[in-house]
Amino acid sequence: MLDKTDILIIDELSKNSRITMKELGEKVHLTGPATSARVAKLEDSGVIEGYTIKVNKEKMGYSVHAIIHIFTKSTNHQPYLSFIKKQDKCVINNYKVSGESCYLLECKFPSNEILDEFLTDMSNYVSYKLSIVINK
Repeated sequence: MLDKTDILIIDELSKNSRITMKELGEKVHLTGPATSARVAKLEDSGVIEGYTIKVNKEKMGYSVHAIIHIFTKSTNHQPYLSFIKKQDKCVINNYKVSGESCYLLECKFPSNEILDEFLTDMSNYVSYKLSIVINK
């Protein structure tokens, strides 16, 4: 069970995973070594699975944000999943969902032309319904 300090540590690391243990300790009222031990415990227990960066895809030229409802054509989803794994530059999330569709795919593309190519290739595996994000 996580205590209040663990939750504060996770919150601070979520904001900035590059923070030093000394700075983190000051924010959660612990010494640097005590903070480091807490973080190691959270990592060892699997609460913290890893550290990552948040990339601004728009600044990288990926301005077309698409949400795509995926409808598989058969019970074998593997061809679609294999296709999606190869599309790591544009796929942000691929959620298996219940409800209207089988998957909810979130992607960003540098242009409508690249989006169109992606959809054309993907239509070999699944049917889809496309929505374009206007504003976040």
